[in-house]
Amino acid sequence: MNRRELGMGAATAAMMAMTTPAGAQSRDPDAVQFYNTFNEQLARLPATIQPDVRAFYEKNGWTPVWTAARVQALRTVASRAERHGLAQGDHFDFDRLAADRARSEMLTTAALLDYCRVLSEGRIRPETVEDLWEMRKNRVDLPGGLHDALTRNALLDWVEGLAPTDIGYANLSAGYVRYRRLIRDGGGWPAFRPGANIEPGQSDPRIPVLIERLMAEGDVSAPVGARLLAEGLVYGPELQEAVRGFQVRHGLLGDARIGSGTQRSLSATAENRARQIALNLERRRWLARDVPDERIEVNTAAAIMVYWKDGKPTHSNRVVVGTPANQTPSLEKPFASVVANPPWYVPAGIARNEILPRGPAYLAANDMYVQNGTVIQRAGPQAALGYVKFELRDSYAIFLHDTPSKAAFNNAYRHRSHGCVRVQGAIDFARLLLSPDPAKLGEFDTALDSRRTTRVTTGREIGVRLLYWTAFVDGQGRVAFREDVYKRDDKLADALGIAVNLPAPIIDGRADENDVGP
Repeated sequence: MNRRELGMGAATAAMMAMTTPAGAQSRDPDAVQFYNTFNEQLARLPATIQPDVRAFYEKNGWTPVWTAARVQALRTVASRAERHGLAQGDHFDFDRLAADRARSEMLTTAALLDYCRVLSEGRIRPETVEDLWEMRKNRVDLPGGLHDALTRNALLDWVEGLAPTDIGYANLSAGYVRYRRLIRDGGGWPAFRPGANIEPGQSDPRIPVLIERLMAEGDVSAPVGARLLAEGLVYGPELQEAVRGFQVRHGLLGDARIGSGTQRSLSATAENRARQIALNLERRRWLARDVPDERIEVNTAAAIMVYWKDGKPTHSNRVVVGTPANQTPSLEKPFASVVANPPWYVPAGIARNEILPRGPAYLAANDMYVQNGTVIQRAGPQAALGYVKFELRDSYAIFLHDTPSKAAFNNAYRHRSHGCVRVQGAIDFARLLLSPDPAKLGEFDTALDSRRTTRVTTGREIGVRLLYWTAFVDGQGRVAFREDVYKRDDKLADALGIAVNLPAPIIDGRADENDVGP
């Protein structure tokens, strides 16, 4: 290899050697044209995809790969884009790719690698649409994977395996396909016109539309819906039960009263709900696939916590999470200890804005004192952290904890904290986590009885993921929706170029003015 070739790099020199007349005599003219124009063609691709395209052809010996049979396999790949909330035409316009014969080989590779990147990592970088997003991202060697898949003649299986394969993604994907089919077959569902509240037992001219609306999403079966339609305009017991199911599925108070919150959810179109599902499929694609079998997941949009053990959901609690002004961030952190009877070291902002202005009498009444400029609340039955704190490592002072303010757990709207996660039944949940080791469980119970601040290690690291999912599949296999309290759906939709018009949240329950906890 001469000095000039060393300057270009071995890969580029090898490619150039293959394009010499001697090396190209045995190759077909289209292949020779591809070799000779590789760099020029590559430079015309978007800069973000160029490294992957170059790496793929380097692994493939600078050889064109897209035979008629493989292009047909790509058409099958493209036909499955809808399962992921994606439009086929956004990635694979085969007529356009084939029209430019001189560049169709490289354009096809670039289109496929771009699609594979979307499936494996998402279209949008999460940090650009969330103020604080610190989770493990999925990363895949796409050029190497594509080369291996073509070698094994396993293109379709490889591409489909790039998207998440967990049951949550699979079920939400199936839900998206159902909603799209509903839109194609009948335009979605009839529009429900908001108006006066509909109370149980009343008659209302909107009852037939209500029944058809509930039938469309499966909250009422077709036979039951037909019978209810025949019964007229009365809002009777059977229909009330169906509305309760709808309310629970949308995170509303299940009281069967069709008030403003329920009417807003009823008035959402099928198109907007399908797009909301697509946004949440995108969020799931950001995440690393190798999650621990034991973990705690908090859905901050739904204000629900789920504990996973041995890869299965085994326990769930309601939680209270941050307000829109004090959002609970998207974090993935481990924890390995619980603190019984924790004191609260009040963050400076809360102390300055909400506690110190109330004066010394307030501090004394709430068992608080100032030490070295920090407001500290002693442990006790009225302490803001309750009787137990779950310490997360390096979590920006975000953690899970007990609370004396139990009433908020009864509300449908539970976005009321300063960003930390308040756990319903926190003491019992701590006991559940410590139960594998009776000695540690006994240490925790002794500490609770003594009222002494005690840190008890779990003996293992347990992962915690704080997620924001406004569409997910519930335990009955139905797509559940939540309002976009933090406006993250709006921001992600703008980044993706998707127009959404989602119901605004309805705040139920009165906030406790004395609740200044984290």
